[in-house]
Amino acid sequence: MKQALTIDFVSDIACPWCAIGLSSLQLALVRVAGSVDAQITVHPFELNPQMGPDGEAVVDYLGKKYGRTPAQIAETQAMIRERGASVGFDFGPRTRVYNTFDAHRLLHWAGIQGAQLPLKLALLRAYHSEGKDPSNHDVLIEAAQSVGLNAAEARDVLMSGAYADEVRAEEQNNQEMGIQSVPAIIFNRRYLVTGGQPVEQFVKVIEQVLAEQ
Repeated sequence: MKQALTIDFVSDIACPWCAIGLSSLQLALVRVAGSVDAQITVHPFELNPQMGPDGEAVVDYLGKKYGRTPAQIAETQAMIRERGASVGFDFGPRTRVYNTFDAHRLLHWAGIQGAQLPLKLALLRAYHSEGKDPSNHDVLIEAAQSVGLNAAEARDVLMSGAYADEVRAEEQNNQEMGIQSVPAIIFNRRYLVTGGQPVEQFVKVIEQVLAEQ
């Protein structure tokens, strides 16, 4: 009989390691599919909550935030592309960083509709693979429609400001839990793993969680 496993995936669409981590986690779950009945829920985290509506060039943003030179940024991005390819995620040229609050609101609504994880994956691809602006409502609606969600309802959510309080409350709860970086993956509400871990490491963690259950 399969064992139940809850996975809370705290992340931001703007985070490349979140795309790697989620892809790696899904591959790990394929490996243990015969023994695990997993349920993934995604939760909001904003890496750049003060970002303006036009976004900012990646080189400028990372240079100011981490003190990195353009050469160092290019080297890191090449490494990220390599890591992504190893877990089946294709990174394209990402030239700008954007605000993701509206995307998190739409993901909250998608959770109510039962399509949260597919939308999360679609948004990660839209930004990291295709270089689209995840703060643009047309981009968000296109992603929602691509996973079977109603475009008109998605637009209503975005235009109305719905679920803003719910997203902020979740973000506050994550901070109170001590989560300061993403991805943060919590197994069965007890076991925390951080970062874009390799597939083998996720398999090891899942097997350990199930053994202790």
